[in-house]
Amino acid sequence: MIRKLYARILASMMALFAMLAVVSPAQADVQVHFHSFNGSVLWGRYPHTFVVFEGELDNGTRVSENYGFSARSSMEAISSGPAEHMILTETQGTIAETNRHFTVTVSDQQYRRLLATVLAWRDYPGKYYDLDDNNCIHFVAALARAAGLQADVPEEYVRRPKAWLNYVTRSNPQLGAREID
Repeated sequence: MIRKLYARILASMMALFAMLAVVSPAQADVQVHFHSFNGSVLWGRYPHTFVVFEGELDNGTRVSENYGFSARSSMEAISSGPAEHMILTETQGTIAETNRHFTVTVSDQQYRRLLATVLAWRDYPGKYYDLDDNNCIHFVAALARAAGLQADVPEEYVRRPKAWLNYVTRSNPQLGAREID
């Protein structure tokens, strides 16, 4: 009688463990999407590049954020060299109108390293935005390198976000991404 009770309990526990194994969440991950914006004469926006983070961390925290780097004043950036800088975010509507070049999946550790890079650029003292040396492309290049990609910034791409991300696509064939026309 006791053996049958133990056998039932053991069978119930095994069934419970089997169910938990089946319904346990899949490996959590965060996708990093690399975008370019072609610019707009009507809106006065210049070509731009930024990243979008989407997904879930291992602890269940949902991730949905985006980051770009810009001058607080485009006139200051154009006319007098280094300018005050800022991290900016795009709206969902604006993101929908941009070019998504490729996506990489990162671990929680890589995600934290990417966020630390964003904060380092945001909190850099003084005027850090420079049209030729520290613009949105250089910012996204730093994030791409933190995600494990080859992402240098040759001089011919310094002011051409879409062409630069196409260059990064060619430099990282493991992405399996196509270039954007």
